[in-house]
Amino acid sequence: MYDPKPIDTSDVILPEELVALTEKIAENVHDVWAVGRISEGWTYGDKKDTEQKKTPALVPYIELPESEKEYDRNTAIETLKLIVKLGYTISVY
Repeated sequence: MYDPKPIDTSDVILPEELVALTEKIAENVHDVWAVGRISEGWTYGDKKDTEQKKTPALVPYIELPESEKEYDRNTAIETLKLIVKLGYTISVY
């Protein structure tokens, strides 16, 4: 049985400039997901239907319910925290 063990990033505090970046990353995460779904033949539908390949999440990020946005934000934040935890730095050019 699969037992996920993500790296603990709870001790990482992101600098404010990286926190501000999370919304843009979250939007991009959603767009990458949407491109993948569309390429697999999924289309918009009021309810998720795996047989018909329909999902209500095939909308622009801004139109997602807050719960869906939070999922993408969490992915963005945890990715940034992992980068910092592993000793990398992110800088703006």
